Amino acid sequence: MQRDEQNLKEPSPATSSSSSPSTSSSKAPGETEPEDSKPSKTQQLKKVFKEYGAVGVSFHITISLMSLGMFYLLVSSGIDMAAILCKLGFSESVVQSKMAAGTSTFFLAYAVHKLFAPVRMSVTLVSVPLIVRYLRKTGLFKPPTPAP
Repeated sequence: MQRDEQNLKEPSPATSSSSSPSTSSSKAPGETEPEDSKPSKTQQLKKVFKEYGAVGVSFHITISLMSLGMFYLLVSSGIDMAAILCKLGFSESVVQSKMAAGTSTFFLAYAVHKLFAPVRMSVTLVSVPLIVRYLRKTGLFKPPTPAP
């Protein structure tokens, strides 16, 4: 109840004294955030998929499948993934929520795989432009057509 009262007291984005009079609800779905705020990993990934097409999608799917397979092998070999994830800096509550007791090997591997989604997205965001640049340099890909 107190949280609702605090939300009522806080100024809304529409009434704040920002330089832009528009609110986030008036933006079209395809518009990006202002330049001062960094786009999320998901937004960056969508941009890479749009810009590089099949190479971006193929690379991301490949590393996702490799990641899932690797975590499945680790979990099925008996490695205590909860202890490793806690040592890597994940909070114990997040690890325990993803790894319910008595879950199957696949679901446990999938939960760990999902925890590492930001890492996979970062690898894709860095690697795909380098791969496309190399493929264009070797002549396997055509250079981008200039905008009219």
